[in-house]
Amino acid sequence: MADIQRFASPRDGRPFPPLSVAVRHGATLYVSGIGPFAPDGTLAAGDFAAQFAEVIKSLHAILAEAGTDISRVVKTNVLLTRAGDVREMNRLYAAAFPAAHLPARTTCVVAALPVPDFLLEIECVVALD
Repeated sequence: MADIQRFASPRDGRPFPPLSVAVRHGATLYVSGIGPFAPDGTLAAGDFAAQFAEVIKSLHAILAEAGTDISRVVKTNVLLTRAGDVREMNRLYAAAFPAAHLPARTTCVVAALPVPDFLLEIECVVALD
């Protein structure tokens, strides 16, 4: 039976929700929904591009902590709170993920996310071997 490894280190002393940031089971890493907080705990309210950039920076950091990188992402779920951001999300997403390694993706527009000023959240599944 494969061991389970959890990555749940709180960042910058902020209270953290009761979840693991990522969980490795065998050769698969499951990454929880990543919100757009900057490392200092700030949030670029209303600025979709800035929020997307923070999510991708956080994703890179989480993947590095787990010993992998963005080229190993096989599936993403992108949650947006504004349908008008879909086009910009596609543009930024294409720049963030290597064309040769584009993961499968589901994109949903939702009524709200846990933090009212979040414009997006991204979760993913990563193949490790």
